Amino acid sequence: MSRKHRNTSRPTAPFLIHCALLAILILSTSACKKKETVAVITMADGGEIRITLDREHAPITVDNFAKLASDGFYDGLIFHRVISGFMIQGGDPEGTGMGGPGYSIKGEFSSNGVNNPRQQKRGTISMARSQAPNSAGSQFFIVHQDAGHLDGLYAAFGEVTAGMDVVDRIAAVPTDNKDRPLEEQKIASIRIEES
Repeated sequence: MSRKHRNTSRPTAPFLIHCALLAILILSTSACKKKETVAVITMADGGEIRITLDREHAPITVDNFAKLASDGFYDGLIFHRVISGFMIQGGDPEGTGMGGPGYSIKGEFSSNGVNNPRQQKRGTISMARSQAPNSAGSQFFIVHQDAGHLDGLYAAFGEVTAGMDVVDRIAAVPTDNKDRPLEEQKIASIRIEES
């Protein structure tokens, strides 16, 4: 067989270089890809709210919320304050609006000197707090309808990506004169998913 018709099985140098560069590109792209953190709130009645958390703009808040959820802190708690057309609030172990985890975290919002551009629009999750800017701990609220008057005043740290129908249902329940649901709106669990 002559040389010009011989089929060699060894790849050429340009082909190997091309493959190596392609592998580096794939690895660096996957390494640079931001990890997505999702909170899954499962209600006692089986309803589910999925929330993509924003670690970029509220890292302290997201880490705190994720740790509490992973520790089972929220399991069995209720949405103790519900105002249709405004928000639903939960995360208080006492169920009164006065409880928390026993500590507080920095408020990650613009009026507290933190660059957090998230707006308080329908489906946004934010930390509840007292008048003090760094008083949030475990209580959170999900905005039922746009609440622009709260922009920059509360640490918004994610948004509902599925289950707004569950938020709507909770927001529609009858409440007493203190905005407490007449029938408990109980959280079975909040689980954190990383991808």
